[in-house]
Amino acid sequence: MAKKTNFTLTAHIKGNPPRLPFVRIKNKVLGEKYHLSLVFATKVVMKKFNKKYRHKDYLPNVLAFPLSKNEGEVFISLDEAKKQAPDFDMSFKKFTVFLFIHALLHLKGRAHSSRMESEERRILKFFHS
Repeated sequence: MAKKTNFTLTAHIKGNPPRLPFVRIKNKVLGEKYHLSLVFATKVVMKKFNKKYRHKDYLPNVLAFPLSKNEGEVFISLDEAKKQAPDFDMSFKKFTVFLFIHALLHLKGRAHSSRMESEERRILKFFHS
């Protein structure tokens, strides 16, 4: 019997998303019992959700939506990740991991701060050295 992961991945994009340790990262940051849905979405969907739910009119690279204490959704734009990775001096895969970690920390209740940045770097180093 397969182990239940409390994780779903959906790709509403052309091509395949990168193969990265999303479940292991989710479990490290949020715990095994946390139910997470990860969606790779198009630019159109990302911009629409950002406007509808955050009242911001720009294309985000990642969005995180807590649904309850133990459940949430993360949306990532791989197009934006590819475009922005060089600006952060990271490969596309490393930047995608970074965005995922960033979103998970928001789901955990962290706000942008130097503490959050140091946590991001520590987790990123653990999974992508």
